[in-house]
Amino acid sequence: MKGNMARTDYKSEEFDVTGKEMDSSVSSDGANEVSLVEGVQQIKPWWEQFPKRWVIVLLCFSTFLLCNMDRVNMSIAILPMSQEFNWNSATVGLIQSSFFWGYLLTQIVGGLWADKVGGKLVLGFGVIWWSVATILTPIAARVGLPFLLTMRAFMGIGEGVAMPAMNNILSKWIPVSERRRSLAVVYNGMYLGSVAGLAFSPILIHNFGWSSVASCRGKRLILGGSNLKEPVTVIPWKLILSKAPVWALIISHFCHNWGTFILLTWMPTYYNQVLKFNLTESGLLCVLPWLTMAVFANIGGWIADTLVSKGLSITTVRKIMQSIGFLGPAFFLTHLSHVKTPALAVLCMACSQGSDAFSQSGLYSNHQDIGPRYAGVLLGLSNTSGVLAGVFGTAATGYILQKAPDDFAGQLQRPSYRFANRAIRDTPTQQHQWANAVEQ
Repeated sequence: MKGNMARTDYKSEEFDVTGKEMDSSVSSDGANEVSLVEGVQQIKPWWEQFPKRWVIVLLCFSTFLLCNMDRVNMSIAILPMSQEFNWNSATVGLIQSSFFWGYLLTQIVGGLWADKVGGKLVLGFGVIWWSVATILTPIAARVGLPFLLTMRAFMGIGEGVAMPAMNNILSKWIPVSERRRSLAVVYNGMYLGSVAGLAFSPILIHNFGWSSVASCRGKRLILGGSNLKEPVTVIPWKLILSKAPVWALIISHFCHNWGTFILLTWMPTYYNQVLKFNLTESGLLCVLPWLTMAVFANIGGWIADTLVSKGLSITTVRKIMQSIGFLGPAFFLTHLSHVKTPALAVLCMACSQGSDAFSQSGLYSNHQDIGPRYAGVLLGLSNTSGVLAGVFGTAATGYILQKAPDDFAGQLQRPSYRFANRAIRDTPTQQHQWANAVEQ
C-alpha cells in the first residue's frame, strides 16, 4: 500500500509597518519541514533544517568580515608606506580619505540597484570589484600617488554597495522579531574583520612587507537564495525625501560616522606616534575596541529584541539603544585627552567603541523599520552623509595634525561633541505609513 505523505511548509512574510501582522516565530524557508512517509516520521539532518534566512545572515557576516579586513589593512600599512615614500600627515590623510571618494559614489546607486534587481547580485558584484582593487593597490602605490588615490577610490566603489545590498537582503528575509539579532551578527563581521585585519596585518608586514596585506586577499563569495518579494520598480523619491525621519537618519548617520571613521583610520597612528607603541603593538591594541564592539553589538541586539518581545514599542527601544550609542562614546572620548597612561587611553577607546555598538540596534536598524520596501535606498541615502563625514573628517584630521602634531588626542576627542549633540537633539525612530508606498 502506498503511504500518504503529509508536508508542512512555513513561510515568513516581510514585516509591514503599516499594520499587517506577521508571525515572527515561523521560518522563511521551510526549515521546520517534516515528512510522514508510511506512518514513520522522517526528520531531515540538522544542516538541512537550519533556517535559510540565517544562512543568508551568515553569508552577509562573511562578506562584511572580508570587507573590513580589506578596509583596515591600509590603516596599518600606511605606517611603513609613509616612511618608504616620505609622505607627511596631510598626504596620509588624503590617501586615507580617497577610499571614501569611491565609497560615496555607490551608496545611493547601490541601494537603488539592490532594491531593483536584488541585493545578492549587487553584493556579489561588490565583493569581486573591491577584491581586484585591493590586489592592485601595491602596484598603484609604486607607480605613483595619483594611481594609489585612484585605486583606493575604486576599492571604495566596490565596498560602497555592501551595506545597501545587505540591508535590502535582510529586510526581505528577516522578520522584525529577529531583526536586531540578525543585524548584530552581520555587523559582528565588520568588527571581527577589523580585529582580524589589525591583528594579522602587522605580522604579515613584519615578515613579508606592507604589500603582503593586499596580495593575500584573493577571495570568492556566492550568495544563494532568492528574494521573497518582487523587486521594486519605482522609487518614490519625492515622498521619501519629504519625510522628517529620513532626514533625521541622514543627520544621525553623519554624526555617527564622523567619529567612527576617524577612529578607524587614525587609531593605529595615534597608538604608534602618541602612545609610542611599535607597529605590532599598535595593530594588536587596535583590536580591543573593535572586539569590544563585537561583544556589545550582540548584547545590544539581545536587549533590544527582548524589550520588543516584552511589549515595549519599537520607537522607544530605538531611542534607548541610540542614546547609549551616542552618549557613551561622547563620555569616554571626552576623557581621552585627560588620561595619563597608555593603558587608560586604550581603555577609553574600547569603552567608547563598546557603547557605540548599541547603534546597531538603533540607527542601523531603523531603515528597515520606517521603510522595509526601500531599505536599500534609505541606507544608501543616510550612508552617503556618513561617507561625507569620513571624507572630510579623515582628511581634515590629517591636515590639522600636520599643523598641530601635538593635538592628536584632541582630534580623537572632537567627535564626542557631535555624538553628544546628536543624542541630545533627536534620534530617528518613528514608523510611518509611507513605508510601503504604492508604486504608480
